Amino acid sequence: MPISPHPPIRSFVLRQGRVSNAQRRAVDTLLSVYGIAYVPGALDFEQLFGRRAPTILEIGSGMGETTASIARSQPENNYLAIEVHTPGVGSLLKRIAEDGLANLRLIQHDAVEVLEHMIAPASLAGTHIFFPDPWPKKRHHKRRLIQAGFVALLASRLAPGAYLHAATDWQEYAEQILAVFAAASGLANTAPGFAPRPDYRPLTKFEDRGLKLGHGVWDIVFRKT
Repeated sequence: MPISPHPPIRSFVLRQGRVSNAQRRAVDTLLSVYGIAYVPGALDFEQLFGRRAPTILEIGSGMGETTASIARSQPENNYLAIEVHTPGVGSLLKRIAEDGLANLRLIQHDAVEVLEHMIAPASLAGTHIFFPDPWPKKRHHKRRLIQAGFVALLASRLAPGAYLHAATDWQEYAEQILAVFAAASGLANTAPGFAPRPDYRPLTKFEDRGLKLGHGVWDIVFRKT
């Protein structure tokens, strides 16, 4: 079988991280309840959540604190989180169970493949990408999630009027994100440049501490035209 000269695009790099006993138990017992297995084929959100409601995708939910908080505060929306790292998956599954979040589900898989094969075109009401890995060294910039090709794929999955919201605490990456979003076909900025933090995105303890120390955080919010 011939080998493709182009490696598959990945939206993450797996790192070794300690999985606590509670996180491992959550994965073992709750992933089958609140998780969605990766299977090529467009998801039926109405069937998945048992209702018809706007569905928001979060790419890279981390430890799940922000994801769960948004799902709690916005019960009128459905939320679908994507995370690959097991500690974060376990942590979010535990939050879903403890808070009874019927409007939040999780996929442990690569976001690019999920978008390509499981999300129908023009089906999302919004997408969150909060604090993606900035890969600060210039030689690593090619590993950054937010690149033109990825944003074009993402934009194709947004319904007209849907929003695309990224946030980062790395100014140079914020400027790149703003430029990539602005260059994407079918997306329009909701602000003259960077946007004020929307009320639905909670201020994390880490972010609050950084702001008090004078560190910046930049939100970029565009809409599908």
